[in-house]
Amino acid sequence: MGSSAFAVLTVALMLGALTALTLYRAPGPKARQGADTTVILRHGASVTEIAADLEQAGVIGSAPLFDALTEVTGAGRRLKAGEYDFPSRASMADILDKLKNGRVVRHLITLPEGITSDEVVDVLMSNPVLTGSVPTPAEGAVLPETYSVERGEDRSAVLQRMTAARDKLLAKLWAARKPGLPYKDPEDAVTLASIVEKETALADERPRIAGLFVNRLKKGMRLESDPTIIYGLTRGRPLGHGIRQSEMASPTPYNTYQIDGLPPTPIANPGKDALAAALQPADTQELYFVADGTGGHVFANTFEEHQRNVQRWRQIEAQAHQGKPSAP
Repeated sequence: MGSSAFAVLTVALMLGALTALTLYRAPGPKARQGADTTVILRHGASVTEIAADLEQAGVIGSAPLFDALTEVTGAGRRLKAGEYDFPSRASMADILDKLKNGRVVRHLITLPEGITSDEVVDVLMSNPVLTGSVPTPAEGAVLPETYSVERGEDRSAVLQRMTAARDKLLAKLWAARKPGLPYKDPEDAVTLASIVEKETALADERPRIAGLFVNRLKKGMRLESDPTIIYGLTRGRPLGHGIRQSEMASPTPYNTYQIDGLPPTPIANPGKDALAAALQPADTQELYFVADGTGGHVFANTFEEHQRNVQRWRQIEAQAHQGKPSAP
């Protein structure tokens, strides 16, 4: 090959490389609707299939060019499946970078504190981005939290992350627990934490209520917690009415008005604060509490003081009832 021909070839190759680099960095097509475009790339898809999906969605202008650029850059072996959001006019460089690093769309699942395990299954099964079925976990085995999931993730795998999170937190709290607590194992602490969780929505009350229940356990007093009655009757589903006297006498193994000590299992999945309260309860001599009409509770050391508090609560209830309009 003559020197002039070689020079021409060199220039042509340089121009080709420069053109490819320009196309690689250049803005892509404008999104057909909105500010971005969502594309779901299936697991096991070839580079050619991915390129075709991106072109069909309007994310790239040329599938063959995308295919060629993945070959040149070596990116084709590292593209990850999943759900992606591509901003309008994203360059092929940005698209490939997102696909190589698997920056998929993350969906959030929030489990509120005090959710029961039956309700956890309801949340997971109703989520449309997840796949597969899921068993009902043991009560108290899940940590209520907000979890990030991706489309196509298996529900059992998500549940496993939720239980692993609880186990990790419980092990940490148990190792640092207050000495002398009346628990035979960490699961007892979870059981008490679940009762504390259902008794109050106020974070600053949880250690105090936990301390009160610990005092009762140490003295051999029954816990007498209303939420345990409900769990024994409905597995935590709302009764639809106030607790009746007949229900307070219900002979379920969860009714702490009828049984000594803790119920056989937790009655819900307690959150971080309730777990911490059960393992670091407040130092208190209190043994009784009742609602105060403001969303919180009033506490007492003695039964006589408690009776006065109960009487005040009944007056508050009666006044509230008098202020309601009559039923038609």
